[in-house]
Amino acid sequence: MNYIKIRFGEDMADIDAQFQKTVDEMFRMINPVFVQHQHVWRPQIDIYEARDEIIILAEISGVKNEDIDIVLGRTTIKIFGIREKPPLAEQTRYRLAEIPYGRFERSFSLPAPIETETVTATFTDGLLQIRMIKAAPDHRLRKILVKNA
Repeated sequence: MNYIKIRFGEDMADIDAQFQKTVDEMFRMINPVFVQHQHVWRPQIDIYEARDEIIILAEISGVKNEDIDIVLGRTTIKIFGIREKPPLAEQTRYRLAEIPYGRFERSFSLPAPIETETVTATFTDGLLQIRMIKAAPDHRLRKILVKNA
């Protein structure tokens, strides 16, 4: 009997994004005007975990502070915003277009719950740094009362 090997764990959104990127690159090589203008790009991210904190470093050069949004919960974070395209001189056309402009977005599940009230974010030299203190583990036991229906 023959078997088909199935591997779980690939994120379908990542596969779709990779496919869209490949298609965009093919059209960009033909003519940069064909590139999808509303495409959401994904900045490069590093996530570090220390004993007491989680640090995220996002590479988003060319974005203004006021165009960056961060939404977080105790175990999730979403970084999004927009990088505006610089104005071009009249009668200018692209010969190479590799820098993504427009909306960007990244979302993550954090490796540990955080204290949302203590999160800090700084933006220097095109790098966004987000520092999050880990929440103390909650080892309290809670008894649930079961009621009759």
